[in-house]
Amino acid sequence: MTEYTEEERRILAYLTDSVTRGERYVRSKTIADAIDLTAKQVGSRLPRLAEKADDVEIEKWGRARSTTWRVTRG
Repeated sequence: MTEYTEEERRILAYLTDSVTRGERYVRSKTIADAIDLTAKQVGSRLPRLAEKADDVEIEKWGRARSTTWRVTRG
């Protein structure tokens, strides 16, 4: 079983809830605002979660001023 930090669990809970309605494109700031973390905290954890999360698939999608992440069901 994969071990997650408290922050990772909060991020995954948000993403899992978000993808129940289908594919989503999100930015770290959007997630951070919703779960009371900083965008930097979220952004530094998303690449690691992309590797170890089974419930959702997280893919770096685009980069303008900030990175956009594509999230789908795993």
